[in-house]
Amino acid sequence: MTNNKDNILVWLPSPMGDAILCTPALRAIRGRFDSADVTLFASRVVREILSPGKFTDFWLEQDGSGLFATAKKLGSYGFTRVILFKNSFGSALTSFLARVPVRVGYAREGRGLLLTEKLIPPVLPSGGYTPVSMVDYYLAVASQLGADVSDRSIELLFEPKDAETVRTKLPQIFDRRGPLVILVPGAAGTSKRWPAQRFAVLAEWLIENYDAAVVLSVAPNPDEKHLAGQIVEATPHKLVNLGDTSVSLGELKALYSTADLVICNDTGPRHIAIGLKRKVITLVGPNNPQWTDPGYNDEIFIKGDAPCAPCDKPVCRQKSHFCMEAITVEMVCQAAAKVLNEKWGGI
Repeated sequence: MTNNKDNILVWLPSPMGDAILCTPALRAIRGRFDSADVTLFASRVVREILSPGKFTDFWLEQDGSGLFATAKKLGSYGFTRVILFKNSFGSALTSFLARVPVRVGYAREGRGLLLTEKLIPPVLPSGGYTPVSMVDYYLAVASQLGADVSDRSIELLFEPKDAETVRTKLPQIFDRRGPLVILVPGAAGTSKRWPAQRFAVLAEWLIENYDAAVVLSVAPNPDEKHLAGQIVEATPHKLVNLGDTSVSLGELKALYSTADLVICNDTGPRHIAIGLKRKVITLVGPNNPQWTDPGYNDEIFIKGDAPCAPCDKPVCRQKSHFCMEAITVEMVCQAAAKVLNEKWGGI
């Protein structure tokens, strides 16, 4: 139990997926500091994906202000403690300049002297960081603060109004005979993407064998909209393309909550699906899955083995995309059948 005057700022990471992986640590911190004011500081995207939530009293949204302006702004709130889940040097320097007396985080990126309570990340003999699930990485910070970190489950919520809006925007997926399967062909970094043509063949197989309603879930940017268009053009069947239908992040969560299966690259929507307790198949190639593995029982990993993997490069530098191409359509179909046959069977 803490003093009522405790006023805690939690600075969240910028990537949406990483922020979702913070939720077990946020739950633990909320339990540890149950009588304190807890404020989350994050981008608009992170705020939308974690809202509504049970872990905070207030939000502060990052507005793109410079370091000194942000430090002045944060300093005006009188925070007694800042917990830095963002690993950057800038976040630590900003907190120092904001004169937050207790600054907790990992001593990395040259920021150790700016922290008052520091954790040392495990390092390999080669000098790189030891791969560890980001769930445990963030929970270690909460543990340092004396929190109970026994619950590793990630979680997300959505507003009922968003579920109603999705039904209005996409009525065709609620009037179906088979399962709802969401395919996520995009990813930040082209090296993490399974070939679009294979997603098209997979979509065709899902429709022909399970009478599935197939949704292509892509980010609202030209690159991913083009990717979805390639998949639509490559299959004769009707797909629901979110590249053509604007949905908010709240509506996206509501949509995912109804899915019977989500098949995705290792990207942010994977963690949305897990946070909403969906069945998930994740296709992994260039990145080390140990970093993002939440230990979720209803997830099937399909890893593309290649001599050059894991490279953790955003763009493949090989003459062929060996790791992702090692994942065949047959492998994904077999995994999907294992999930879908439990409820739907084949037709």
